[in-house]
Amino acid sequence: MKESKKFRKMENSVKKGGVRLKRLWTWVNITLWLVIGGLFFVWVHNELEFREELKERPLPEGLHPIVGEKSNQLLDKAEEIGIPIMISDGFRSVESQDVLYDKGRSMDGSIVTYARGGESFHNYGLAIDFALKNKDGSISYDLDRDLNGNGEADWFEVIRIGKKLGFSSGADWAGFKDYPHLEYTFDLTIRDLQNGWRPEDKINDK
Repeated sequence: MKESKKFRKMENSVKKGGVRLKRLWTWVNITLWLVIGGLFFVWVHNELEFREELKERPLPEGLHPIVGEKSNQLLDKAEEIGIPIMISDGFRSVESQDVLYDKGRSMDGSIVTYARGGESFHNYGLAIDFALKNKDGSISYDLDRDLNGNGEADWFEVIRIGKKLGFSSGADWAGFKDYPHLEYTFDLTIRDLQNGWRPEDKINDK
C-alpha cells in the first residue's frame, strides 16, 4: 500500500514536471518568434526607408572622382608609350544625352548613340570618350593609326590600357560598337543607376 502511494506521488511529480517543461518550451517558442518578428519588422522598416532614399537621390552633376582619377591615369599611361590622347567627353547631362540621341533621327547627321537620356553611363559620371591626338594637335579617330610605330594600332593600345585600369570598352559591344567609349561601372547596371543606386553603395559593401 505504501509502495503504491509512493509510486503515485512519483507519477504525479513526473506529470507536473512534464507540464512545466511544456509550458517552458511554449514560452521559449513564443519569445523566439517575438524576437524573429521584431527583427523582421526592423529589417522591413529599414529596407523601406532605404528604398525611399533611393527614389529621392539626385542625379550626379559631374564625373565620379574615381573615374576622373582613372581618366588621368589613362592619359599619362598612353603618353608614356608615345600615344597622346584627349578625353573628348565625360559627364553628360540627361538633356545633352537626349540631344545626342536625336542626332540622325529628328536632327540632321548620323546616329551616334542608341541611349536616351538616363540610359547612358555618361549621365551618371561613369563613362568617358577618348580621341587620339596628332602631332599638330588635331584630333584623330583613325582606328588604324600607329603613331608610335610599334606595329599595333594606337587606338586598341589605349583600349587595352583602359581595361587594365578597370574600364570596359564600347569596342566590345555586340552590334553597334562605340569605339571611343570607356565606362567604369562599379558593377552597376543602368537599371541600378536609374533606381538610385550609386558607386558608394558598392564601395561601402566591400
